[in-house]
Amino acid sequence: MSTAMRPDPARPAATTPGHAGAHDHGHHGSHGHHDHGSHASAGQGHAHTHPAGHAHAGHEHGDDDCCGHVHGLGAPELLDVRARRILALRLTLAVIAAGFLVLALVVRTWVADGADIADLLAAVAAALVGIPTFVDAWKSLRQPSLHGVTDQLVAAALLAAWASGDLASAALVPLVMVIGHVLEDRSLLGSREAIAALGRLTLGRVRRLRTDGSVEEVESAALVRGDRLELRAGDRVAADGVVREGSSSLDTSSITGESVPAEVAVGDAVDAGTINLSGRLVVEVTRLGRETTLGRVVELMRDAERAKPPITRLLEKHAQSYLVLVLLTAAATWLLTGNVAFALAVLVASCPCALVLAAPATSIASLAVAARHGVLVRGTAFLEELAEVDAVVLDKTGTVTLGELRLLKALPHGGGDAAALVRLAGSLGAASSHPVSHALARGVAVGDRLRLDDLQEGGGKGVWGRLHDGGGEAVMGRRELLVERGVAVPELPPHDGPVVGVARGGNFVGWLLLADEPRAEAREALADLWSLGLKRQLLVTGDRRAVAAGIAGQLGIDEVAAEVLPEQKLEKVMQEIAAGRRPLVVGDGVNDALALKAGAVGVAMGARGTDVALASSDLVLMSSDLRRLGTCIRLSRKARRAIAINVAIGLGWTLLVLALAAVGKVGALVAALLHNAGTLAVLANAGRLLRFDELPHEVAAPAPPPTAVPGVTNGAAPGAR
Repeated sequence: MSTAMRPDPARPAATTPGHAGAHDHGHHGSHGHHDHGSHASAGQGHAHTHPAGHAHAGHEHGDDDCCGHVHGLGAPELLDVRARRILALRLTLAVIAAGFLVLALVVRTWVADGADIADLLAAVAAALVGIPTFVDAWKSLRQPSLHGVTDQLVAAALLAAWASGDLASAALVPLVMVIGHVLEDRSLLGSREAIAALGRLTLGRVRRLRTDGSVEEVESAALVRGDRLELRAGDRVAADGVVREGSSSLDTSSITGESVPAEVAVGDAVDAGTINLSGRLVVEVTRLGRETTLGRVVELMRDAERAKPPITRLLEKHAQSYLVLVLLTAAATWLLTGNVAFALAVLVASCPCALVLAAPATSIASLAVAARHGVLVRGTAFLEELAEVDAVVLDKTGTVTLGELRLLKALPHGGGDAAALVRLAGSLGAASSHPVSHALARGVAVGDRLRLDDLQEGGGKGVWGRLHDGGGEAVMGRRELLVERGVAVPELPPHDGPVVGVARGGNFVGWLLLADEPRAEAREALADLWSLGLKRQLLVTGDRRAVAAGIAGQLGIDEVAAEVLPEQKLEKVMQEIAAGRRPLVVGDGVNDALALKAGAVGVAMGARGTDVALASSDLVLMSSDLRRLGTCIRLSRKARRAIAINVAIGLGWTLLVLALAAVGKVGALVAALLHNAGTLAVLANAGRLLRFDELPHEVAAPAPPPTAVPGVTNGAAPGAR
């Protein structure tokens, strides 16, 4: 990986972090443990397939490697050396052929008795552009595809033109068709350039700290795990890591699509490709190359770019039948009219380039827009399937909740000071790495913490130490620990989450109530899904019934299945499918993998989620913002409409030009020009999707659905609404 020390001003508006896995909250807190279910096997395949890309005109739209060297995400060449040479040769031949045609026209017009010379010049031009066309047609016979049909039809048209002596058409038709090829390949190369730009985000030199504290500049490829990097304002983060010194704001827009900077401090994780905006940071490298969040993003985007939309696979299935039909039509036209020019026009008019681009151009635009909104789509097919979902099945911890404990309420004893209670607990919590202690320590600034001596952590019960100012012993933890330390402790307050007691100088100070809170946008996001037709909403969790019911009540979800194992989560999804629904399944952990694979569409929360969850999902929400779910559905429905319109344009325009050619209304050259007009129309319609822009705060939140008292089940099938 790399930390380009000054970012490239032009960076892609792309695409990560999320929350991985569930927390065990039963350490210091006085309550029962949370059962998040057993881990599902990681060895499951994915239900969906991702067909390989196609090859055309020397462009291998397939398995190039965006991660060029072992540590980096090196930017590969969009075309390999052989492909670049082939493309350069074809363009050169086309330019030379165009020159010969112009010269032939001049000779025919201005030179007396120059017809034979003009025909010779036109024949040379036809040969220059015809030979590559015949080569492509021959290759397509061995590897049939929609592109191959076009090559074969153009080759047949060339043969007909040569046979009829129409050498000018034999040269002009391939020249005009080259324009269509350039338009088509340019749309595909655009997506590959975006992926390559992501890979270049981390290339450059970095500042690495030596063991003696001095700084050396090295190439990013030289980094290894455990290296410490110095990041100054404006530096780009080279690798995934953990902040060891300093605090700052990070621009994460190139990874998550979020415009609001993320605040980081000691202990926080940072992602490769983000930019340090202000203070000095020292970051310890934890992951490099493809293992980083950015590496996962690049791999997912490459998979999506290679995948073929369903409509493309359907058209390819019938490509050879279409070719036979066109050849028969051209032959019938020639037999009925006796005019070879009409048959030639039919062959050219039948080239299905607009139809070939109908789905891929739209899909590529959709993938780009989704990436800009912080959503990675593993394949274009899932965008179409997402348009049809009508139910949503949600995990709890880390999905609809933050997945980390927050201080909910401070209850000082005997009318004491709540702020002093929180300060003392946070000071003690800084000595432990447990989630409960970490949550309390996070609420007290480092400079405000009390000085404590002889700190100790005992057997999962809590933390205690001696106040440096002579205030006696301070204790924070479970009720049992306080009793063991000789503190008179009152009864526990009623609470479904962790409860922590605090004592000072042998006197009880108060209780602290903690909980895993719902995400701030969760209710708005679920209401948005409701308005989009996903009125069936289920919360399925391995957590305790009381906790699940409380979260569901806050979010307006009236169907809950609690204390379920991964296999039971899968069963819930299968029950929804058996009922005729197409569920959208959202989760983030290993125990969600089976359910994610079984759903019509599986969505993983954040690219920092578990590898199994990411591998099992169809979409990844890079910023873990649930409002992106509604954005995805709206985008997918727009994309599906655009594909339908493009197919209608491609098919209708081809049939219209074909009919005009068959009755002699247009010649071969005009048919080729009209063919390119159809291609442009398809690309323009697909390009309209690029204007789709829906920032999270702009998602309208309709009135929430009417909410019943949550009916909590314990592994039983949820009742119908």
